Amino acid sequence: MKLMRDLSNDVVVHKREGGFEFLQFRKLLELGVRHAYSLKPHFFNTRPGVVSQERCEQSIKNYIDFCDVISVDCNKLVKPNQTHTNCVKVVNKLPKNMCIEEGKYVDTDGLVTNLEGVSLASCNADCILLLLYDPVKKVIGNIHSGWRGTFDKVAVNAIKSMVDDYGCNPADIIVCICPSIRKCHFEVKEDVKNLCEEAFDYTNRLKEFIEYVGKDENGVDKWRIDTVLITKVLLEDVGIKKENIYDCGICSFCNKDIINSCRGDGKNYGLGTAIISL
Repeated sequence: MKLMRDLSNDVVVHKREGGFEFLQFRKLLELGVRHAYSLKPHFFNTRPGVVSQERCEQSIKNYIDFCDVISVDCNKLVKPNQTHTNCVKVVNKLPKNMCIEEGKYVDTDGLVTNLEGVSLASCNADCILLLLYDPVKKVIGNIHSGWRGTFDKVAVNAIKSMVDDYGCNPADIIVCICPSIRKCHFEVKEDVKNLCEEAFDYTNRLKEFIEYVGKDENGVDKWRIDTVLITKVLLEDVGIKKENIYDCGICSFCNKDIINSCRGDGKNYGLGTAIISL
């Protein structure tokens, strides 16, 4: 079936298989890493009490079916309960069954592992998702970085975990940046702008990170923040090579017709998922 609109570019390829539309990073495909980032119409909202039981059950089914499409074992899939922390944990034991927002992965926004067959999942609807791979040590990571996580340097913690727990060299690590809201649409009020300034004043790059937009219809001052650029700077500061950062360059809000977007879709938004497996 022909794609309604193709998001393929030099970094990612847009595919349609098994009823799913998804993106894959050309570099990870070249290295033989199984992975994908899901597109609409599928959603992966699995938090009881936040979404309906029916929506939660449909999301679990979507996970099972999507894993089958990208040839990973759904019974070895692990997804943390993302709560906008900078907490990154190691998956050091094979799960017996699909592990979604359970046990020791509560209040966690990043996972790393070197276990073959384990699939790491994360979800977003505008936030940044990072897929990490060290082809030397055979270690993967999957990181959720909303603006809070970005300001609290969850990406840095992920790299440190790969170094400390697996002996990775940051210069070897591949980082792939999935679709997320970009500076063009990430507007914030003064409180978030001030937090950004406090967190990154030391970089002397605030003029690149923050842009004043003007006043909205209610007379409230607004700024745009480039969380993707901030993330790249943080990664390079801990030794990731610039040429090893593969940014898809796709804004979730600009493409809200095909990518799940909280700001674009409103209160009934769905979550997209990124999955990576050794």
